[in-house]
Amino acid sequence: MGDTVITITDAALGQILELRAAEDFEDLHLGLRIVGTSPQGFAYETAFLRPEDVGADDHVEWHGELPVAIPPESVEDLRGAVLDLVEGGLVIRNPNVPRTPSIVGDQPPLDLEGTVEERIRRLLHERINPAIAAHGGIANLVAVEGSKALLELGGGCQGCGLAAITLRQGIEAAIVEAIPEITEVVDVTDHSLGANPYYV
Repeated sequence: MGDTVITITDAALGQILELRAAEDFEDLHLGLRIVGTSPQGFAYETAFLRPEDVGADDHVEWHGELPVAIPPESVEDLRGAVLDLVEGGLVIRNPNVPRTPSIVGDQPPLDLEGTVEERIRRLLHERINPAIAAHGGIANLVAVEGSKALLELGGGCQGCGLAAITLRQGIEAAIVEAIPEITEVVDVTDHSLGANPYYV
């Protein structure tokens, strides 16, 4: 509890509360954390958290009727950020700059070889999936169509109304940075089939 780390615009808050109302559990928190960095900025993961899944050391702040939980290691890098709603969905505008730019986390870039598909699969396997697996998520390559990579999200990311932030400001940034042939990542997941869209 205590000070306010992030700002949530009224439009974004309304969208998040609408998404939360569609979930099967009550009293859900919005979980927000930084999972890595890229030249475009930080990579984020968002999800709805059941109260029992909020860490004892997490910073919790209230925005209207929405409690937001941020793990302690993400607090300072999120301080001053704004969660907003734009035409493409929810976005995070963060004034903070990553101290150590890399694909995901503080690891050196991979030496990727092979076809575009092979390079994407290796990046997913070795960097992206380990980062989002910590909270039950997984991303798989379905196909490459021109400069677009079609991904399917599973585990904690499937069925989560907030998965777009993880995709756009985390996974897409990592893939576009590492594989220049790709300029866009498209989520082709059937989120209606998601059974556990939460951190675990």
